[in-house]
Amino acid sequence: MTSSGTTRGSLAGSAAWELLLPAASAPPRTRGRALQEALRAAIRAGRLAPGTRLPSSRDLSADLGVSRGLVTEAYEQLTAEGYLRSGRGAGTWVGDAVRAARPRARDLAPRSPGTRADFVPGTPDLSLFPRAAWAAVHRTVLAEAPHHELGYPDPRGLPRLRTALAGLLARRRGVVADPERLVVVSGVAQATALLGSVLHARGMRTIGVEEPGSPQHGTLYAAAGLAAVPLPLDGDGLALGPLCDSGVRAVMTTPAHQYPTGIAYSARRRTELLDWARAVDGLVLEDDYDGDFRYDRAPVGALQGLDPERVAYLGSVSKSLAPGLRLGWLLVPGALAEEVVERKRTMDLGHPSLDQAVFARYVERGDYDRQLRRCQRAYRERRDALVAALAGHFPGARVSGIAAGLHAIAELPERYGPEEDLPERLAAAGVAVRSLGACTHTRTGDGRVRLVLGYAHLSPARIRAGVGLMAEALGR
Repeated sequence: MTSSGTTRGSLAGSAAWELLLPAASAPPRTRGRALQEALRAAIRAGRLAPGTRLPSSRDLSADLGVSRGLVTEAYEQLTAEGYLRSGRGAGTWVGDAVRAARPRARDLAPRSPGTRADFVPGTPDLSLFPRAAWAAVHRTVLAEAPHHELGYPDPRGLPRLRTALAGLLARRRGVVADPERLVVVSGVAQATALLGSVLHARGMRTIGVEEPGSPQHGTLYAAAGLAAVPLPLDGDGLALGPLCDSGVRAVMTTPAHQYPTGIAYSARRRTELLDWARAVDGLVLEDDYDGDFRYDRAPVGALQGLDPERVAYLGSVSKSLAPGLRLGWLLVPGALAEEVVERKRTMDLGHPSLDQAVFARYVERGDYDRQLRRCQRAYRERRDALVAALAGHFPGARVSGIAAGLHAIAELPERYGPEEDLPERLAAAGVAVRSLGACTHTRTGDGRVRLVLGYAHLSPARIRAGVGLMAEALGR
């Protein structure tokens, strides 16, 4: 038997099996019974769930600082009682005989369970995620990554990824991309929170948001201490008069493909917006959430390219690869760079290094460009399927915002209204939709019936079936 000093040293390194430490410290005469009872209690309480693999008797005895025979005896006794199961060469596992009253972790991921057709916008087709190519790059990166890259990263992101992103964004979106001012983030939501926090620290208490616009923006800024001020749009983009009258010095925009209306800011309005920012010593936040997907119009470059000192540029792979990767970027003006980086450092000490290295390599090899082309072909086909299905089932409907992006606005004849009742009526038929009114802070009451229909995540066949279900439900 090891000495008490040796035993305490061994136990200190056994963090994975702390629940057995009291039993291992019991007096020698009762240590075996104590170990058995500790295992029983852990299994009954659910601390060791059914299917959990236990360490070998050799490893556990070394971890606990007890004899191997004592662990072997405990395993054999609990196997005989049905708490454990084992097989020759297969190890020892927690059995299924005892069903502990253990609380299950809830899944709060945003989904629409029980729907027959889900047109809620915001999700790409996750089946298009390039699993094979991503896995191949991941294996290569894991094999080649130097040890120091597994340490705490630069809070801005790996230099390799920032360099690759700067080239990608300059080439595809026309931004002025300095890798030193690029910050890798876990999506546009974190980029928004970072900027909101920095602006609040600088004394700002309000920020303008597009009306209609993304429902999430107001919530994100409220968490940073900023009140969202809804600002109306006109045919060219954000209406300049209300913006100037609002008193805000920062505004969140989606100029390449406004969410949800689908308009692209005109060249004149872009110039006027930047003139406003210079006049008030302000900042324009550009959310380029789906700028890579265009179908029937010439590319619209990023606003940031016109004045990188007055525009913060936000983007991510959530629409091009998968939102579950939690991978995005923030390109900040020089005057804000140091504060944003320091806030990022205190927030999470940097984005996961391996994920960054994989994406950097994926971009460098040209795989990301191929993925974007693949998605563009698929989403154009789905856009066309939605437009055709709406024309067939809803004569007189007007569809807009379809030249780019991953959603469309369908304005139905008034007989299908009122708009605020549509989501509930369609939900009863198993169809999930979002009304345009849900993207506004104030109800217009103009009598128009408009739905924001996401189509990227649905196959053409499911789109056609879903629009048919909509027509059936509203026809009743």
